[in-house]
Amino acid sequence: MHISEASNISGSVSEFILLGFPCRREIQILLSIMFSLIYLLTLLGNTAIICAVWSSRKLHTPMYILLANFSFLEICYVSSDVPKMLANIISQTKSISYAGCLLQFYFFFSMCAAEGYFLSAMSFDRFLAICRPLHYPTIMTYQLCARLVVFCWAGGFLSILMPAVLMSRVPFCGPNVIDHFFCDLGPLLALSCAPVPKTTLTCATVSSLIIFITFLYILGSYTFVLRAVLRVPAGSGRNKAFSTCASHFLVVSLFYGSVMVMYVSPGSRSHPGTQKFVTLFYCMATPFFNPLIYSLRNKDMKDALKKVLCAPEISKNTEK
Repeated sequence: MHISEASNISGSVSEFILLGFPCRREIQILLSIMFSLIYLLTLLGNTAIICAVWSSRKLHTPMYILLANFSFLEICYVSSDVPKMLANIISQTKSISYAGCLLQFYFFFSMCAAEGYFLSAMSFDRFLAICRPLHYPTIMTYQLCARLVVFCWAGGFLSILMPAVLMSRVPFCGPNVIDHFFCDLGPLLALSCAPVPKTTLTCATVSSLIIFITFLYILGSYTFVLRAVLRVPAGSGRNKAFSTCASHFLVVSLFYGSVMVMYVSPGSRSHPGTQKFVTLFYCMATPFFNPLIYSLRNKDMKDALKKVLCAPEISKNTEK
């Protein structure tokens, strides 16, 4: 019987089983505690950056507005799959509904796309600030910054809309076991009970375009930035510029390095263990390290964070 790709017969599968990390119960409990701690610290770290930018007038600049939005994105990004992963580690059923799986796929990859756009916007901001310092105030206005923020958020969700619609039409007749901890693209397509070349090609094209266009743009921007920084005489100005850009580029390296290993490296999909490890790295480690990178290498951010973190203690002392 020929099954058309456009026909939606996925009703035969009402839920999927996420295997996650099959191991002994003791190790699963240990993993649950460790991942929960990382998740909690990620939420606290990124929330602290948002509060620091919000409370400090000194940080009400395009650079830090983009950073605050990026931190909020990281909270949404890590929350799109980690809570379900934590619930499944300690659960016996380890199931996710069909609709929940598609929504997880859509939100996770929308956040990935939005992250690429935000990193591009942040590199554009640094390019203007260092390579065009005299024109920076007239070009990077609050209106332009607001447009960039809207573009990054809307672009992320719109970019993955077509792949998500096509994935909703993929026929799933069984089996329904996904050897992963979330509804990733490759494991989902592997469960299709009919060839779906259109969906596979579209998803691969969209993801490749987003990854390579944003990465090449960021790489080009920081090439010009590095050349400009090296021309600046050695001193505090040069060190500050280099430190700020180094923070951004380190975040870019963490994100794109793991994503490219996952979705571009040949043979990465054929090893489920490697696939889970790399996916776990870019969906948990990068959001966890980002607030540390930005706060430890930025004096203004450290000062604002100290005020935010010390505010409760000051209020307590005032009440006494």
